[in-house]
Amino acid sequence: MMVEAEEEGAPSKEQQQQHQLSSSPGGQEHTQPAAPAEGTEKRAEHTQPAAPAEGTEKRAEHTQPAAPAEGTEKRAEHTQPAAPAEGTEKRAAEGVIGEARLQHSDYSVESPLVQFKIRRFFVLRPGTLNQAIKDVEALVDQEVDGSVHSHWLMAEVDHWNNEKERLVLITDNSLLVFKYDFIMFNCEEIKRIPLNLVDRISCGKFSFPKRALIEREGEGVRVFWDRLREPSFTSRWNPFATDFPFITFTHHPVRNVSDAFAALCDIQKFREQLKDAAQKVHAMRPVPGKANGVLVLNQPIHIEAFVGLMSFLGNQNKLGYCVARGNIGF
Repeated sequence: MMVEAEEEGAPSKEQQQQHQLSSSPGGQEHTQPAAPAEGTEKRAEHTQPAAPAEGTEKRAEHTQPAAPAEGTEKRAEHTQPAAPAEGTEKRAAEGVIGEARLQHSDYSVESPLVQFKIRRFFVLRPGTLNQAIKDVEALVDQEVDGSVHSHWLMAEVDHWNNEKERLVLITDNSLLVFKYDFIMFNCEEIKRIPLNLVDRISCGKFSFPKRALIEREGEGVRVFWDRLREPSFTSRWNPFATDFPFITFTHHPVRNVSDAFAALCDIQKFREQLKDAAQKVHAMRPVPGKANGVLVLNQPIHIEAFVGLMSFLGNQNKLGYCVARGNIGF
């Protein structure tokens, strides 16, 4: 009886095996370490780091750093430094063109006025200069002066800074300075300077006293022929004095009109030819008791004028030149 009760109370081996088969395999799938690993493999396809990386690859096309760089490349075409530089190049080119147009327009506006002022000089009238040269060459004394070597169109600057139009000839023995009226074709004054007396030629820019109120631009040439004689005090303060032992020349205002006038008004070539001619005369006809030879100096041309009101009015209105001054009749 006891054995049967135990057999009835205790499950049979087949029931235990069936229970183990029904319970243990299902539990092993979820509880044993290998089973959960296999189960998580499927979820790992979605949860492992590689899977999210693959999922984010599509979004990375828009969100990864390379994508914004590609996106900004299009915007960089307008925002990168090269683009503003190209834009500024266009604006700079427009500015240069505008400036050039302004300069051109200014020149085109000023040039007629400049041409009008230049054309007022009677020396530019056709045939005037040729006729003037013929007239002054006719006044050359062959016995005293010799033959003519060259002729020049200059502006004389006196000791009060007044400009005066002059025709200058270099001959075998003399330096001839003519005051010629280009309106009436008449020689009004002639100054003869023997070349064997010329002892010094200075060339340089003009200079004035420190407290002077006037200035003069450009260069000049001053010819000295009596080194021992100095101008007197009366001559210095007399605007009409002509007893100075030197004479000063500068460029004529029409020197830039053409190449022909540029050659006639070239004071540098004038200085060279004058020096060569004076050296020859010094060698052939020396002056007793006087040092022979010509000293050429590069130094400022000093003018002892302080206020210069007369020279300012005269030079501005070209009173020392033969120019057309307009109609004064009624």
